[in-house]
Amino acid sequence: MEVAFILEKLILIVLVFAVTMLFALYSTYAERKVAGFLQDRLGPNRAGIFGLLQPICDGAKLFAKEEFMPNTKNKILFICGPAVAMSISLLGAALIPWAEKFVIAGYGEVKPYIGDVNVGILYIVAVLSTSVYGIIIGGWASNNKYSLIGGIRAGAQMISYELAMGLSLIALIMMTGSLSLVDITEQQSGWHGMQWNIIYQPLTFIIFLVCSFAECNRTPFDLAECESELVNGHHTEYSSLGMGFFMFSEYASMFFSSAFISVLFFGGYNYPFIDWVTENWGVNIASALGVLSLLAKTAFFIFFYMWVRWTIPRFRYDQLMKLGWKMLFPLAIVNIFLVGIFTLIFK
Repeated sequence: MEVAFILEKLILIVLVFAVTMLFALYSTYAERKVAGFLQDRLGPNRAGIFGLLQPICDGAKLFAKEEFMPNTKNKILFICGPAVAMSISLLGAALIPWAEKFVIAGYGEVKPYIGDVNVGILYIVAVLSTSVYGIIIGGWASNNKYSLIGGIRAGAQMISYELAMGLSLIALIMMTGSLSLVDITEQQSGWHGMQWNIIYQPLTFIIFLVCSFAECNRTPFDLAECESELVNGHHTEYSSLGMGFFMFSEYASMFFSSAFISVLFFGGYNYPFIDWVTENWGVNIASALGVLSLLAKTAFFIFFYMWVRWTIPRFRYDQLMKLGWKMLFPLAIVNIFLVGIFTLIFK
């Protein structure tokens, strides 16, 4: 049984890693297609049908390019920067519950998530908080003033939005009474799969969504790589796989953040009439549709990230600091009090 359990988890790890990398790979393609649509252009359309092979070509190009090493004494840190950023961006997906369960004849039930810990949200916040170290280390070790400024900006940006993000999650935890993502998802299964937290916590969702843009270094909060001021910011001196790791870590983080938002506020794998599907079509079909439902919600938020990037101009550095400290932080505290009052009144 222990060997079977280990194999089960290894298979789940490989599947989750493959799905994450596939979404990250084709998010680069979707980014340019969405940009082309919003700007009345075609986007990539030469490599393969509709340009679907463009991400493969981009990956091959990054792999084949010369690896450039600047004149720096911190060569080990220069290598570790993108490695840390890429590794951290993949850790959060381990706790995402993709469905309730699958029943396999001759084996038993399989829970389609790598792990379920009772402090899941705390683990994810801790992981997300360390993601900035890859940017800071890479910027510091590049021996480039633009890269260094980009790393410093990333650190200041993290302090600004992490407080508001953490406080917004406290309000959600006060209502759900659990830090486990599995428990939070199961609590949203009422009303035939439509009792989603967005109905009860719209302000929490808005605060968390705004902070998630800064978490993923997405426009309008991509100040660590602001090309109009810092060339390319923290990854100016990187080429080949180093540059590829920084780029893919951003898209992998975007995939995870989209899945995390879907689990916290939009029911996760729950969808309308999931109970009816389970009773009439079986738990396996219901769970398969649940996986597709969660992936569809995740894809929508990935599209939303891209939509905002090509619609809203970048904030200035002082505007981000003001938004984080003078608006989101007080708003998150007020939200905690409001949730506490309503929780006491309505139990």
